[in-house]
Amino acid sequence: MDQIIADCNTGTTVIERRAKLFRGFADPSRLAIMDALREAPLAVHEIVTRTELSQPNVSNHLRCLLDCGLVASDRDGRFIRYRISNPRITALLNDVDALLELVAEGVEACDNYREA
Repeated sequence: MDQIIADCNTGTTVIERRAKLFRGFADPSRLAIMDALREAPLAVHEIVTRTELSQPNVSNHLRCLLDCGLVASDRDGRFIRYRISNPRITALLNDVDALLELVAEGVEACDNYREA
């Protein structure tokens, strides 16, 4: 029952917040960026190289990830290095990989969430 009761401060239910969090992870470009950042903090040009995404695409998604608190940034000389903001996010991504080893066949077969 607690999951559907709205938080008094935000008016958002736990379920709605979970859905919003997972929407943050739902984009392949954002997942590629997060995957690159699991290894080490990176500057935009390093993320572009590792993900093969365009620089504008990386910058746009980093802004989204920053706004949502999933990544953080630190100045390193003339560069800004981006990193996963909390070790629990890395643990979640690792858990997702482990779960996919168990359910990958079903996920691949699912027609409900195919990209258009």
